[in-house]
Amino acid sequence: MTQRVAVLGTGKIGEALVSGLLRAGKQPDEVLVTARRPERAAMLRSTYGVDAVSNAEAAAKADTLILMVKPQDMAALLEELAPHVPAGRLVITGAAGITTGFIASRLVEGVPVVRVMTNTPVLVDEAMSAISAGAHATEEHLARTEEIFAPVGKTIRVPEAQQDAVTALSGSGPAYFYYLVEAMTDAGILLGLPRAAAHDLIVQAAIGAAVMLRDSGEHPVKLREAVTSPAGTTISAIRTMEDHGVRAAMIAALEAARDRSRELASGT
Repeated sequence: MTQRVAVLGTGKIGEALVSGLLRAGKQPDEVLVTARRPERAAMLRSTYGVDAVSNAEAAAKADTLILMVKPQDMAALLEELAPHVPAGRLVITGAAGITTGFIASRLVEGVPVVRVMTNTPVLVDEAMSAISAGAHATEEHLARTEEIFAPVGKTIRVPEAQQDAVTALSGSGPAYFYYLVEAMTDAGILLGLPRAAAHDLIVQAAIGAAVMLRDSGEHPVKLREAVTSPAGTTISAIRTMEDHGVRAAMIAALEAARDRSRELASGT
C-alpha cells in the first residue's frame, strides 16, 4: 500500500529530505509539505510538484509525519497536531534535544515515535542520520525511517540515551570541520599562500583523508602515523597542537554541545 509522507518544517534540511524522497521513487502526490510563508510553499510546489498544506491537513492525510521544526517550536506544533494524529501514525522527530517521550506525551496514547539526528551534508546526499525508537515504535517503523533517510546519506541505529552524544559529535560535527578549515586557511595565508590556494589545498586534503578513513578500515592513529616521520614536519605540528591542548579542547567542546542538547530537551 502506498505510504504518504509529510515533511513539517521545510527549511534546507526539510527540503533536502523532500528531494531525497522523490529521488528514491516517491511520487509527488505521495509527499506533502508545510511551510510558514506562502512564497515558500509556492516554491516547493513549483520545484517538486508536491502539495503544500496546513499542519492539520498533513497530520490527517499522511501515514508518516516528519517534524523538522526548530526545538523551540516543537511544543506549539504538537499542540496544533494533537487533535489530528491517530494512534497508528508514525511520527519522526528531527529536532535536536527533543525526545520521543516529549513527542509521545503530547499526542494520543500509542503513537509510534522515532527520533532522528541528521546533519547538514543531507544537502549533498552525504548525511549521517542516527535513528532511535520510541516506546511504541516497532522494527517496521525503524525500517520505514531508514528508507526515508537512506537516499540522503548513511543511517545508523542507536539507543535514544546516546542521541545527545550523537548531536554533539555528528549533528554539530560539520561545523567543527568548517571551523578547522577556516583556521587552517588563515594559517596558510600567514605562511604566504593565497587564500584560494590555501582553501583548495585544505579541502582536498580533507576529502582525501575522509575517503581513506572510510574505505581503508584503518584506525585513525595508524593513518596519522603513516604521515608522521621521525623528527619531521608533521610531528612538530602535532606536538604544538598537543602543547596547546587541542585534543582536550575538542573533548570539552563536545561535552558542551551534549549538555546543550540536554538543555534543549528541558526547554531552557
